[in-house]
Amino acid sequence: MLTLKEKIAAIPEGAGALFFIQIFATLGFAVLYSTLVLYATKKLNFTAKDATAIMGVFGAFNYGLHLFGGYLGGRFMSNRNLFVGGMISQVIGCACISGGTVSQLYWGLAFFLTGSGLNVTCLNLMLTQRFKPEDNRRESAFLWNYAGMNLGFFIGFTVAGYFETQQDYASLFMFATVGNFLAIVLAGANWKVLADLNTPLLTATRTQFKLRFMIGLGILLGLIPLVYTMLHHAELSGNLVIMVGALIAITLIYLTLRHQDKRERNNMRAYLLLLIGSLVFWTLYQMAPMGLQLFAENNVNRHVWGVEIAPQWIQNINSFIIMIGGPLMSIWFNKLRSKGWNIDVPNQFATSLILIGAGFLVLPVGIALAGADGLVAFKWIAISYVLQSVAELLISPIGYAMIGRLAPTQYQGVMMGTWMLVTGVASVFASYFSGLIPEAREGLAASTNPIYTSIFSNLGYGSVAVGVAMILLIPFLRRLMNNSATAAIPPAELPMPAIKVQDI
Repeated sequence: MLTLKEKIAAIPEGAGALFFIQIFATLGFAVLYSTLVLYATKKLNFTAKDATAIMGVFGAFNYGLHLFGGYLGGRFMSNRNLFVGGMISQVIGCACISGGTVSQLYWGLAFFLTGSGLNVTCLNLMLTQRFKPEDNRRESAFLWNYAGMNLGFFIGFTVAGYFETQQDYASLFMFATVGNFLAIVLAGANWKVLADLNTPLLTATRTQFKLRFMIGLGILLGLIPLVYTMLHHAELSGNLVIMVGALIAITLIYLTLRHQDKRERNNMRAYLLLLIGSLVFWTLYQMAPMGLQLFAENNVNRHVWGVEIAPQWIQNINSFIIMIGGPLMSIWFNKLRSKGWNIDVPNQFATSLILIGAGFLVLPVGIALAGADGLVAFKWIAISYVLQSVAELLISPIGYAMIGRLAPTQYQGVMMGTWMLVTGVASVFASYFSGLIPEAREGLAASTNPIYTSIFSNLGYGSVAVGVAMILLIPFLRRLMNNSATAAIPPAELPMPAIKVQDI
């Protein structure tokens, strides 16, 4: 049996460094993800509708640029160069936002989103390149990297909550600036061991590399004013994202109908059905930094045992359950499968939709039991986040993994890109639902509770209905998949678990 020292020595060079880089690279995103809506409404006097519209575009752009980041890094700048360039853009963005003006917010978000949208894919690609195709340690490495990301979220949410209680947003965004800068320092300290492996750019001559690098740098810099402009037209940008998503969906339906191979055509039909479930799930999930955040801030009694719980701290329920629950669920599922239980992709999708729907349906119950002041007991939103987190464990890891089984070789790129884009479209839908919330005023929780009840009930029942429909479709989906995607996929043991809107 290997000793701890021998196990550490066996880790591929660079994999350990990427774990710590991931922690610091996540801090800025965690701060903005959990605080942007509150900062915009409380500090900059945005309406709830405008703030959630920006948050919707924030999520849409973050996901929309992920796929492009892999292409730009692998063919133009190299993954490590683009990662550092993206982190520099994030540092500038956080520093701008700390200035405290509306203009600085827009420019800061433009810099930050350009960086985070492009560099997340680069980090994941650098990690996967440390391992040979047959090396089964890759799964463990991604699990550790996933844990590092969640640790970054936990730290970011915790610090954000502390500064939120102090109303000291400038210091909070400077913390994010320093955290992201440390990721650059760590990348620089490990520069040689993070070199790209097996990318098309490696075949380029020195002159070709310089030309491609300059083109890539020009694209990176050119995206910043483009994102800035689109943030100023958040509603239009959101509609554009939905239109692009619809066009890609129509294209996929056309490709599916025209595809000649019957088995692969059936797999693509299964993918399209699961895509609908994914859209519903992520629409509800993306309510966390928008409508749920405003609800927690204004309509929940956040005093627990004499301590005021900051809204950002509530999101740590999710981080904690993902870090602890993932391995436990994996062990539990393995035991169930050994006893003959058929836990497969359709089962997990259906269950996750019902669970996240239940997570929203408990909130109207809490509202109905609220006191005279209209404030909902903290336990109800805690229960909601627990249910949502368990649902995430069921659906998130299998999403990307199943594409490798369902997608024909020639369509893998577009099907993976579509799966990412769905989360961006869902973020826009979540901003629309959150925009229905009336402007909050202190002491008026009772007057806004009926609106929250209506929104949460409709979303919850809608998700449960889709989950029930998915249950009815399980036999049909299994036949479509033709045994290509029904193999056991243990949650938290997959190489690319897709939590949070920062993931690849």
